[in-house]
Amino acid sequence: MPTVDDDLPSGLGPEAFSAWIFGAAEPVAATGLELAPFCGVRFAPEVVGDLAAVTSPPYDVIDEEALGRLLASDGHNIVRLILPPTAAEGADTLRRWLTVGALAADPEPALYVYEAASGETPVQRGLIGALGLRAESSGVVLPHENVYPGPVRNRLELMAATHANSEPIFLIYEGGGDAATIIDEIAATTPLVEFQGGDGLTHRLWLTSDPDHHARVAADLGPRQALIADGHHRYATYRALQARHHAAGDGPGPWDHGLALLVDSTRYPPYLGAIHRVLPDLPPAEAVALAARIFQVTEQPDLPTALDALASVRHTEQATAFVVGGGESLYLLTATGLADSMPADHSERWRGLDTAILDRLLIEGVWKIPEDERSVEVVHDDPAAAIERAHRTGGTAVILNPLSVEDVLAVAADGDRVPRKSTSFGPKPRTGLVLRLLTPNHPRGARR
Repeated sequence: MPTVDDDLPSGLGPEAFSAWIFGAAEPVAATGLELAPFCGVRFAPEVVGDLAAVTSPPYDVIDEEALGRLLASDGHNIVRLILPPTAAEGADTLRRWLTVGALAADPEPALYVYEAASGETPVQRGLIGALGLRAESSGVVLPHENVYPGPVRNRLELMAATHANSEPIFLIYEGGGDAATIIDEIAATTPLVEFQGGDGLTHRLWLTSDPDHHARVAADLGPRQALIADGHHRYATYRALQARHHAAGDGPGPWDHGLALLVDSTRYPPYLGAIHRVLPDLPPAEAVALAARIFQVTEQPDLPTALDALASVRHTEQATAFVVGGGESLYLLTATGLADSMPADHSERWRGLDTAILDRLLIEGVWKIPEDERSVEVVHDDPAAAIERAHRTGGTAVILNPLSVEDVLAVAADGDRVPRKSTSFGPKPRTGLVLRLLTPNHPRGARR
């Protein structure tokens, strides 16, 4: 893998940067899908109290309002580690919590069973472990989405300062083997952790330190393949940190793995939502006038009607549609055959993706918006929140239909990647249930 200096390469767009970070050769000889046991670090309820008050959603779906609310909810909320004012302050917080016992390490390496349930019905259940990092070319861990250098640089600074993986990425795989049997056996016992989260789900955690379980999981997963559902920037950060250590001559070590939740998608199919765009520097009237060059524009009376109209186009052959708002009115943009105008160096399926057409033809081609994180903001799942953010900034919101799981899997299998922030897989694992330390020099606390 290329040498990683203190700063990641600059001047690369998402596609070039993603090809660099995901596609380079592995610095260690490793094969197969691996989820290794580790000594997890967990909040101590006897010190921090209610775990619902100290856990959070993943860092990249927390906006400023939610961050303020989480910070005010409890002095030990995990956002103080995953979204600190500075990386140094995050490292200081982690060190302090370990020292006073607010966080403590389990005494033996373990794999963790995680479950999110609606009532008594699990909607997600999988294994948390240390994922062996693999190059995209190995066909073992498949990214499906491009990433930006900025967020990776931010996460790399924090991960290097804290020497920890503070939240798991989320992967899916086609299972049904021995690992699934072990998970169900463990989930039939009393959980270590159980609480009702603010997301309306009940979160549960178990662990197994049984070497036989570990060996059976390793044997089952080895020949399989996993898709990164959520956490591409964190996986890219794992790879960058790995490269940094190997470039420094550190050799094999804990940086060759990253914290991950692996879910059998045949048993617990993921939800796939849309990620909407907000362009704060583009006035809505200008956006609509320019888009009319290639789209049919139809004014909509209200957001529910506009969303119904958008959804009705979803399964129409060769059709592309978006809802644009932010000003006094909402508009439905529709067109057919736009895939023919897309770059030929991508697969046919990629050329027809709504997010690819939006990013290449509209944002880059028609609206001339630069391809960076500041100029193109994102809002997960919530169209009304995207419209409201556009109102506040005087900019334009673009509401999309979600991609299909079939399209995402097919694009990844073709060795391609969808544009950044194209998919919002869920339910996302709760952050703060298990952390992973990368160095033995941390004060590790003691599990009571």
